[in-house]
Amino acid sequence: MIALKIKIEGLVQGIGFRPFVYRLAKKHQINGYVHNLSDGVEIIAQAEKKSLNRFLDEMVKDAPAASEIQEINTEVISPGLFNDFTISGSTDISDAITEISPDISVCDDCLKDMRTQSHRINYPLINCTNCGPRFTITRDLPYDRVNTTMQPFEMCDQCRAEYEDISDRRFHAQPVACNKCGPKYEMFSGGRKIMDFDRILNTLSDYIRKGKIIAFKGTGGYHLMCDALDEHAVSRLRKLKKREGKPFAVMFRNLDAVREFAEVNSSEAEILTSWRKPIVLLEMKKQLAPSVALGLKTIGAFLPYMPIHYLLFEKITASVLVLTSGNLSDEPIITGDEDAREVFGTIADAIISYNREIYNRTDDSVVTFFSGKERILRRSRGYAPAPVMTLHNVEGILATGAELVNCFCIGKGYQSILSQHIGDLKNIETYRFYTETVEKYKRLFRFNPLLVAHDMHPDYFSTRYALELNIESIPVQHHHAHIASCMAEHGIDEKVIGVSFDGTGYGPDGNIWGSEFLLADLDSFERYSHFEYIALPGGDKVTEEPWRTAISYLYNSFGRELKHLDIPFISLMEGKKLDLILEALDKKINCPLSSGAGRLFDAIAALTNICHFTKFHAEAPMRLESLTTGSLNQRYEVSHQKETISFKEMFQQIIEDIHQETPVEIIATKFHNTFIYTIFRVSLRIRSETGLNKVVLSGGTFQNKYIMERLEPLLIKNKFEVFSQNRIPCNDGGIALGQQVIAAKMRK
Repeated sequence: MIALKIKIEGLVQGIGFRPFVYRLAKKHQINGYVHNLSDGVEIIAQAEKKSLNRFLDEMVKDAPAASEIQEINTEVISPGLFNDFTISGSTDISDAITEISPDISVCDDCLKDMRTQSHRINYPLINCTNCGPRFTITRDLPYDRVNTTMQPFEMCDQCRAEYEDISDRRFHAQPVACNKCGPKYEMFSGGRKIMDFDRILNTLSDYIRKGKIIAFKGTGGYHLMCDALDEHAVSRLRKLKKREGKPFAVMFRNLDAVREFAEVNSSEAEILTSWRKPIVLLEMKKQLAPSVALGLKTIGAFLPYMPIHYLLFEKITASVLVLTSGNLSDEPIITGDEDAREVFGTIADAIISYNREIYNRTDDSVVTFFSGKERILRRSRGYAPAPVMTLHNVEGILATGAELVNCFCIGKGYQSILSQHIGDLKNIETYRFYTETVEKYKRLFRFNPLLVAHDMHPDYFSTRYALELNIESIPVQHHHAHIASCMAEHGIDEKVIGVSFDGTGYGPDGNIWGSEFLLADLDSFERYSHFEYIALPGGDKVTEEPWRTAISYLYNSFGRELKHLDIPFISLMEGKKLDLILEALDKKINCPLSSGAGRLFDAIAALTNICHFTKFHAEAPMRLESLTTGSLNQRYEVSHQKETISFKEMFQQIIEDIHQETPVEIIATKFHNTFIYTIFRVSLRIRSETGLNKVVLSGGTFQNKYIMERLEPLLIKNKFEVFSQNRIPCNDGGIALGQQVIAAKMRK
């Protein structure tokens, strides 16, 4: 007889791990107990050696789908007086913490129960140990009902019996509830309040058929909903939400409905149907209402993940619904019921909510799939706050992230815990969400910041927040942080060829960086090469008016003679406006210098009259990519100097193509091919000079599917080791991870 103390760390709370261990112990006739600690799960297991070995093997092999076991430590102890195996109460032992499960979409078993269990017939918040809300309702650890927003709901006798029955799937399921004792939905419409759920569902389905707009409380916040095939409803929603151009996400009835409207490969289907149920960017093959995507060839598709989604689709004939974040443009998703009634009262025809608090706000996550990998673009519901294991001790390090698409990161031991998607901190409401969430993470994860890492930009709100903490701080260059983020994801700690491309980042020389070839490790970086600096007339205005950057690139290639270029782009320019821009360029008035790759994409999109003005972030590059064709290998000429890369020749050749009335699809594709070849050529040169062979790609530009599906294979074919991001966003949502590991290495 042997007794073991088994300590398991990782994502092992809130996903039915203790009941799983209990059933496994019973199967192998093991005595002892299992309980939650604040930093993991502890098991005392006593049995014959063969039984314990089988128990440990099956624990890893058959663990619940949502669990992630990161470490198992075993210690032989003296046998005790155990004659059974039990689940004992949770223990809060220290400031160490375990992982908190992300929210899990409703499981098939619960959908069946919703049809067969008398006390749960059509219960729209059904859940079990294998599914349901987790992070969004968690106030504190250990993960017990009293520490969640389910605390006010007293279990009925039937739910209590299930909760305490080891053979039941709801054994120790903290959010367990039913029609008798659980949270309930209510509907507000036209001054009426409807409490009966059948009436709510019937009224909701009737409203969808009639083209009305619904404010709908989801798992992590409110959504706005309407029929995605009803152009009048979608265009009305776009106006009311003040979202002029950004595509809407759409929820399909099932996978067959997705396939009717979009191309779906086996890997994309697997992501769509996974327990995380993220939004997946897919190539459109059949048109939805025009105002859903506004001319883009991709759609953000996802499948039902709440019980009520399934119940609604049973009532309506529509196979696809717009289900977009419930907010006004650029503000955080709304979670409070009173706030929802105040904000959506004049926007929505009805508001549907339930009386369980959302404690942790989460947007829907967004992913895409290319080059054989799932790529997370927005990391939130279903993914956050699962940590990244790092090579260095990040304990006590807070990384405050970037200004746009912000996430922050806290350090616990060797775990980097990235927050859910926060948003753009320039908005005061989003900044308030940011500061509140930092405080929640400090309390939830027992985190005490001892060191703060932040962006070098002095005017970022995230930088100001960091400095106001009045603790030791480390400024980190934006593009170095991008590369370090990718290195941390892949466990790299050596010098690499870092290729960091995006729209903007503060450079140590006082200029705007964004097309950086770096020789980088976690300690430091050296700038090897970059795109030549281009003046940005009007400064930040260029992000909303790409035509300004196009003028600057033409000015760089042709000088004032650009006025006489016989191309449609120039003929569309107002004479006075053009003269003012040229005068600003001549006199260098409000014309900061930028090497940003994003600005180059903006310029090409404007020059070819694809996008002169943007309505959302990165619209111009997205529209440019949407016109590419995979059947063309031609490219333009680029001048490579030692430290700079000039595109003067390329612009001259593009003008020639425009004169020859070359289709814009050909120009867009040739430009992308040029971009790819430029990265490849510089990488070859760096390798020949330094011997470095690992290429690390990071930055928002590498969200471009056309580029990545051609660049990575080209580099690999030429014997480079290539690393790009998939579990962490390559955009600014991943910056905080890079900041944190750089600070950890510098501290060490």
